[in-house]
Amino acid sequence: MRYTIVIERAPENYAAYVPDLPGCIATGATEEDATREIREAIRLHIESLRQNGEPVPEPQCTATVVEVAAAAG
Repeated sequence: MRYTIVIERAPENYAAYVPDLPGCIATGATEEDATREIREAIRLHIESLRQNGEPVPEPQCTATVVEVAAAAG
């Protein structure tokens, strides 16, 4: 499965979450660390859902980066 992740820069580290898996979050000192950690968090999250007999959400989200011109002012 391929899930979309969001990585945000925090003052001291990076945080990552998965919009399709509420509560699935991770942090890391770098973007690469956060990506590695969220990959493991996804694996554990799905494993937990299955163990508890809950459905595993299919990936629904996508992401696109858009460029926006700064407003004059």
